[in-house]
Amino acid sequence: MAGFALFFVLPVIWLLLAPSKTADQVVHDWPLSFGSFSQIGHAWSHLIAFQNHALLRWMRNSAIYSGGSLVLTLATSVPAGYALALTRFRGRTTLLVVTLISMIMPSATLVLPIFLEMNQFHLIGTVWSVILPFSFYPFGVYLVYIYFATSLPREIIAAARIDGCTEWQVFTRIALPLARPVVGLVAFFSFVGNWNNFFLPYLVLPNSDQFPVQVGLNQLLSSTPSFNPVAGAGLNITIPELALAIIVAILPVLVLFLFSQRALVSGMLAGSTKG
Repeated sequence: MAGFALFFVLPVIWLLLAPSKTADQVVHDWPLSFGSFSQIGHAWSHLIAFQNHALLRWMRNSAIYSGGSLVLTLATSVPAGYALALTRFRGRTTLLVVTLISMIMPSATLVLPIFLEMNQFHLIGTVWSVILPFSFYPFGVYLVYIYFATSLPREIIAAARIDGCTEWQVFTRIALPLARPVVGLVAFFSFVGNWNNFFLPYLVLPNSDQFPVQVGLNQLLSSTPSFNPVAGAGLNITIPELALAIIVAILPVLVLFLFSQRALVSGMLAGSTKG
């Protein structure tokens, strides 16, 4: 626990306290000291003034990209996982293997082919160049597949089919309501992964006004003289303001986690007990 606190907790405490101090205090004062609330307000005002409220635009963009991708992810991952688990069709095993391979591959390895594909369809620089690649979530497909393959009673499915339900009715009226915990789990992981993604948006979005917040933080970092000595004069960002921007960037994910803990636990324990 002491080692955990040293390497993980202390940096978080420092990050939370840094916006309360001036740049000089961050360097010379005790690292875990608190400055003043007025300095937090000053840092926020200076941060918001950066490129005419750029941080707020980046947060809005992240919400659009993550939210749009989340909708498409749920619309594709849940039916795909259900089909792989409970139906038999030609190519099923191949699709499952491809899904597993895509899940274990580092995301950076797919950036170049995705970039070339988006360029072929003239989508570079548009919102779809971020939303569409994020919408394919193999880990979500696999989670839903595991849930339906192990936790959904086959007797219920068979009874519904005997009663005359079509395959779509079985999915929407029986399987989907029972799968709400795992759907919530997929939604959470998908949103967090999309919100924190940096590399692909960095490559496909040329305009600063289109950046998500993670790419915007990189621009803030390059405008901080402590990290970039050649930063131009003018509205430069100091370390306290950069720390405040990081806190603002992770706040939506933190709030989402706090309000969805019960659903996350239910999703991770789905199928472990019988009613």
